Amino acid sequence: MIQGTGSHVGKSILTCALCRILKQDGYRVAPFKAQNMALNSFVTKDGREMGRAQVAQAEAAGIEPMVEMNPILLKPTGDCGSQVIIMGRPIGNMTAREYYQKKGEFVSIIREAYDTLRNQFDVIVIEGAGSPAEINLKDGDIVNMGMAEMASAPVLLVTDIDRGGAFAWIVGTLELLTESERNRVVGVIFNKFRGDKNILKPGLDMLEERIRKPIVGVIPYLHQLNIDDEDSVSLENISSKKADVPHNNTVDIAVIKLPRISNFTDFAILHHEEGIKIRFVDGACDVGNPDLLIIPGTKNTIDDLLFLVSQGIADEMVRLSKRGVMIMGICGGYQMLGRYIHDPYHVESSNDGIQGLGLLNTVTTFAREKQTFQVKACMLGHENLFRVDDEITGYEIHMGETTYNGHNFVRPFARITERAGKR
Repeated sequence: MIQGTGSHVGKSILTCALCRILKQDGYRVAPFKAQNMALNSFVTKDGREMGRAQVAQAEAAGIEPMVEMNPILLKPTGDCGSQVIIMGRPIGNMTAREYYQKKGEFVSIIREAYDTLRNQFDVIVIEGAGSPAEINLKDGDIVNMGMAEMASAPVLLVTDIDRGGAFAWIVGTLELLTESERNRVVGVIFNKFRGDKNILKPGLDMLEERIRKPIVGVIPYLHQLNIDDEDSVSLENISSKKADVPHNNTVDIAVIKLPRISNFTDFAILHHEEGIKIRFVDGACDVGNPDLLIIPGTKNTIDDLLFLVSQGIADEMVRLSKRGVMIMGICGGYQMLGRYIHDPYHVESSNDGIQGLGLLNTVTTFAREKQTFQVKACMLGHENLFRVDDEITGYEIHMGETTYNGHNFVRPFARITERAGKR
């Protein structure tokens, strides 16, 4: 099991790496994370939802993703609540208090999912969440030391030395563990190291003497790994950027950095395209005059639309649209572009609905049931898009339906040809 001294220290990447190494060594290996809190999700072939990190890890292991690898997925809907997804199916929204009161009921589900994998594979590489030293969360823990004990797994503790304070982070984490939990930690890994290891070595020697555990690895800072980040915590280091004057051959793409942005890794490929500049913005003054403005997906369309209005971004988008700038909406971002969003069952909000940006003559109505499918589609002709002859693959995640209320036929950019394996 890989546990960390905190979030974003490299647990997901190390789990991914170990899955690939063990596969290359001839083992049948699978990843596992009992509980994942993330807005980056994936839809499996059987139409169930799981965290994207475990999908990347399954790919590294050379196997098909299955929800048993991530039996509990929490998708935050705000600061104090999440949509709770159990074995790929949503069971409703819960506050943090409600979830922790029910957490004990999920232990048997986690155990069954883990046992299913254990019966199929030689090795399970388990990933923890956050830190095992969150003492307010240790009672009834199901994702860190509680999971390690359930699986009788040895633990490697990883820290991020690039942030600074890694030695104190290691010592403090171990100090806050019980004796049996400390005994389960068999080694420490320093991740994201830049510099001369000879200068680091005296500190490692002193640390080993103090904690009486080996430093089993120092991993260099690796740039451009091109592996999906688990969640938007990685976006915290990306500040809003104004558009510089682009070169004549540069396409300037601005992506709105919504508070509840989901599946932001959809845009990662654009970072590697020559002649494209992509930037995340969260203020009207930062939008500038892009060639393309994208509103990404969101876990809470209504609240994030209110954010666009409060920050002046909504007015800026309308201004850009009138000037002929292309504006693209993905999932919840697409819903915002319409005339109105209805929420009759209060799926997202206590309000019955909200007025949209009015850039499309569409109306969205939220429903109680979430739709999750893998799909295939064919590209249709469009004057502003290049032609793609091959079949497109992707997935749907939505709760509701968007309809076009205008008098003129609007041609979609693509047409779904297969949904959930059915033509």
